[in-house]
Amino acid sequence: MKKILVLGAGLSTYSLIEYLLQHAEEFDWQITVADVNEEVARKKVNGHPRGKSKVFDINDDMESWRTIAKADIVISMLPAFMHHMVAKKCIDLRKPMLTASYVTEDIKPYDDLARKAGIPILMELGVDPGIDHMSAMRVIDRVKENGGTINSFYSFTGGLVAPEYDNNPWNYKLTWNPRNVVLAGHGVSQYIQQGRYKYIPYYRLFDRILKRKILQYGEFEAYANRDSLNYREIYGLKDIPSMFRGTLRRPGFAKAWNVFVQLGATDDTYRLENSENMTYRDFINSFMSYEPNVPVEIKLQDYCENAADPVVFEKLKWLGIFDKRKIGLKNATPAQIMQKLLEEKWKLDPQDKDMLIMQHEFKYQLGNENKMIVSAMAIIGEDQQETAMARTVGLPLGIATKLLATGKINKVGIHRPIDKDMYQPILDELATLGISFEEKEYMIDQS
Repeated sequence: MKKILVLGAGLSTYSLIEYLLQHAEEFDWQITVADVNEEVARKKVNGHPRGKSKVFDINDDMESWRTIAKADIVISMLPAFMHHMVAKKCIDLRKPMLTASYVTEDIKPYDDLARKAGIPILMELGVDPGIDHMSAMRVIDRVKENGGTINSFYSFTGGLVAPEYDNNPWNYKLTWNPRNVVLAGHGVSQYIQQGRYKYIPYYRLFDRILKRKILQYGEFEAYANRDSLNYREIYGLKDIPSMFRGTLRRPGFAKAWNVFVQLGATDDTYRLENSENMTYRDFINSFMSYEPNVPVEIKLQDYCENAADPVVFEKLKWLGIFDKRKIGLKNATPAQIMQKLLEEKWKLDPQDKDMLIMQHEFKYQLGNENKMIVSAMAIIGEDQQETAMARTVGLPLGIATKLLATGKINKVGIHRPIDKDMYQPILDELATLGISFEEKEYMIDQS
């Protein structure tokens, strides 16, 4: 019997745990779900005879060692900043580890240690990163095998509300970590276009929008992800002239969100005095000049050009930023106050379903012909538990765990799913589960 340990039982783990439990009898697995809140873990196991739950705290050094030592395979679904702590213990105990999260600077030094320990650390096995890698590499490898040269790669991903439940002025609801939504884009975004490097500082990010139509779901806009340049090496496209990765939202989102960026209301680097007694109206006014006889609404429209747009202003008003309602968060940063407000206003209603949408665009040359491949995917969630986000994060991770447990993946060290022996079987099985890409190819007219 193989013992598989899942660390963390948050929202995105539902489909992963369901998948593992569904296959536990067939492959003789025991699944342990461990979380700081055992009740949350117990609900995920849901009385399955092959599953059990337990309390787990990575900061409890001795107990976490004992828990990991009893496992044959460890899946970390803990917050990203904790993965390196799990990885260190897995290396010391020679336990294979998998996660959906990025290969961070904290993790990279563990590659040599994992190789020496003879274990794999398989990372970026979710949706973005994860399915984006796998689906891109499938096309990239095919083009190269056919003798083609890729000279442009644009990729877009968005977690959104499904169209039939899109009923607020922002055309957006929270389907993933709200803190990440508030802080999205901080720093400098960088990409390459026609051989020229482009850099977008945060305060200009939401001014620089690309527009796309995707499948039957209509119009979207995209803003640049932080570092598209890093993917040239990951995808084996070192000399590619154009590389861009972006985040999808519905049209008009960026123009309205940019008001908060320009204000400084998404800053997470300082705390506001007496924030618990401030109202949301006070919060917005705190970024404005002292003009006690001028309404906040007027000051905001004077300060931020976008706020003077009637459509944008209605979005802002609907969100409640002018309400005389107490925030109730003590010693909070502006970003934390924004997060609290968004969690109230952008939350999914009980009957809502989410949508995960992704599109890759490849331009390549084959002989004297210039061609374009557009590969797109849209997944609608089943319900509030089996969301599109949970499915696309959890299922590729579950499939990779199965492949590792059954000896179909034989690697040591840190790996992303960019090799054919990993991405092909995962994508093949995902297709049987309703997660697949629709692909179209076009000739590009050079005249």
